[in-house]
Amino acid sequence: MKRICVYSGSNLGGREEYKKIAKLLGREMAKNNIELVYGGSRIGLMGEVANEVLSNNGKVIGVMPKGLFSGEMVHKNLTKLIEVKDMHERKKTMAELSDGFIALPGGLGTFEELFEVLSWAQLGIHEKPIGVLNIEGFFNDFINILKTACSEGFMKESNMKLLLSANEPLILIEKMKNYVPPVMEKKWNQLG
Repeated sequence: MKRICVYSGSNLGGREEYKKIAKLLGREMAKNNIELVYGGSRIGLMGEVANEVLSNNGKVIGVMPKGLFSGEMVHKNLTKLIEVKDMHERKKTMAELSDGFIALPGGLGTFEELFEVLSWAQLGIHEKPIGVLNIEGFFNDFINILKTACSEGFMKESNMKLLLSANEPLILIEKMKNYVPPVMEKKWNQLG
């Protein structure tokens, strides 16, 4: 695994543990020679991961839409900054550059990105590992929503195997390195 795309909050969140584990993820990625691909910001959990990868001699690629965010948000010390035209191109570029995806705690953008790569995996668009760093149980309700979608007949049980989860960065990275894409059940019940 050469590169991991990390989705995370552009804010630090309300618990010190979020920042602590984000920084630990950055250190573990650098130690494992895994490059970071992310949204290019210098603030929030995004910035913490990037700073830690860079301070441990790792490489960081930021992908940011031109003119969408104020200049002071852009991380100035990245290995490479790729400017794209819009958010759709940003997500596409980040996905193409990455060998896997990790979500840290975050808000709407983080969830939207996570749901998109899970949906793409379900449809067979990619077979890359997708993980959540479940700091302080942040993703417990997210995982329960997916389980409810299964129990209510909107999603197949095999889809749950698309999502890896761990509380510690190194454990999640190891799960991702050893990931084998699951055999997916037929998605549409009505088609027999």
